Amino acid sequence: MKNPSVSVASPWWHLFVPKLITILRQGYSLKNLRSDSISGLTVAIVALPLAMALGIASGATPTEGLITLVVAGFLISALGGSRYQIGGPTGAFVVVIFNVIAQHGYDGLVLATLMAGVILIASGFARLGTWIKYIPQPVVTGFTSGIAVIIFSSQVKDLLGLEIEKVPGEFFEKWRAFWEARETFTPESIIISTGALATLILLKKLAPKLPAFLIAVIGASLAVWLFKMDIPTVGNVFGGIPHSIPAPHWPQITLEKMSALLPSSLTIAFLAGVESLLSAVVADGMTGRRHRSNCELVAQGVANSASALFGGMPATGAIARTATNIRSGAFSPVSGVLHAAFVLLFMMFFAPLASYIPLACLAAILVIVAWNMSELDRFRHLMRAPLGDKVVLLLTFILTVTVDLTVAIEAGVLMASILFMHRMSQAVEMQTATSLIEADIDDLIAPNKDTEMQRDRLPEGVEAFQIRGPFFFGVASRLLDVLDHLSNPPKVFILRMRDVPLIDASGDTALEEFINRCRKQGTTVIIAGMQPHCRDILSRMGFFSHHSDILEVDSFQIALEKAQSIISH
Repeated sequence: MKNPSVSVASPWWHLFVPKLITILRQGYSLKNLRSDSISGLTVAIVALPLAMALGIASGATPTEGLITLVVAGFLISALGGSRYQIGGPTGAFVVVIFNVIAQHGYDGLVLATLMAGVILIASGFARLGTWIKYIPQPVVTGFTSGIAVIIFSSQVKDLLGLEIEKVPGEFFEKWRAFWEARETFTPESIIISTGALATLILLKKLAPKLPAFLIAVIGASLAVWLFKMDIPTVGNVFGGIPHSIPAPHWPQITLEKMSALLPSSLTIAFLAGVESLLSAVVADGMTGRRHRSNCELVAQGVANSASALFGGMPATGAIARTATNIRSGAFSPVSGVLHAAFVLLFMMFFAPLASYIPLACLAAILVIVAWNMSELDRFRHLMRAPLGDKVVLLLTFILTVTVDLTVAIEAGVLMASILFMHRMSQAVEMQTATSLIEADIDDLIAPNKDTEMQRDRLPEGVEAFQIRGPFFFGVASRLLDVLDHLSNPPKVFILRMRDVPLIDASGDTALEEFINRCRKQGTTVIIAGMQPHCRDILSRMGFFSHHSDILEVDSFQIALEKAQSIISH
């Protein structure tokens, strides 16, 4: 007779069951629906103007951006392995989409996105998701900063209202064309773009909870209509946006076209995989939950394939929108599903109003997107890293801007891999029972008690972030993202490190910067559950001597009691 206390291995397919099904099986109330509806509407308001701007920046139209938001956004939330993921078009794709459309037309982009979707599905079933999360930080920062430079460069024409028939694709040729057309600027466009930028910057500082993008778009559109400004708008350039989603259609598929588009499809799949899983890691840290990385990759693949068939663009998880979703009180993936539904309702009932949106305003929005993507603070931080990390960072950045994103990623990952293997062979000695790769868990049949909603236990004025797995590379950099997405600095920040088996120099540096920024904000940091091995490494690097005021406790429960004591005084 079998011992009932002995656990039986779960079927492999449980790790690919969407989080939405897991949540619904556990119970879903009217209160939960209310929370998801509010958060879904909030994220839709943020994402709506951004999707239109990204569609234009990518060399497509606002329509493609909105279709992507509806189709891919719905499927990423409905089928994904993350409880809070919000999907849609992001700035990371702008460069590769623009290049594909320029070389192969929009039909080429549809086929490349469809191929990328198949690659992502195959990667998920091959269980590569647990590996993609550990792309080196210098590579991620290098290509995102490079993309930010390219996005900004692509918006100069609309920001200034320059008269250029066709903007060159190459970086240096593009700026040469801007210089030659400098005398053709339009004062009205400069007024609109400057006003929109000022609005976005001021609202972020003075009223961060307001939908700054939407307010800027409405204000700029009203100004153009009231003063009858003769400047490019969505209506007179693109003919407005449709009232509905078009019917799906298959692109023309040939072996020759597939061969030509394979490098681009691999790049799209890589970007979608990396950004979506980094976004899921941030969501886990903010909530204490666990995502299923391979299920997330499969969902990303299905969403990108469907987006292509319906006439959209590549999509992935968006870190900023996912963080907004969590901060707005989301309970489940239903919030992401509803965010797509709200955008569809806007297209159905308010499409004519989009014709008045000036391109100069959308260009201003993309300037803010580029600034956020530039990760200037992190770039400066990495320039203080060891020589090998600096070389990887600069190589990836320069190749992204001047050559090609695919080449930049390949070169950066290759060099970082060699550097990593060299360091590990010299410096890492781990117990044989410790795994450097964090595996997925199955919570379909028996939810893990350890995944209890950490935010429900937090007192007012307290934030918490949980790190799982080795604290190095991109994982370390994501800790700093949390502070950027908090509208008000907390009084106490609990950093949970029980499940961190290893921390390296990158992790130490990121932890140092995180604590320094918390100190400047008046936030007390409590580290909970640090393993002895990590404590020894940090001690040798002088961490505790530099931060003697840091509170370190053995468990999350003790950290909560300490935080409550600090708040009450």
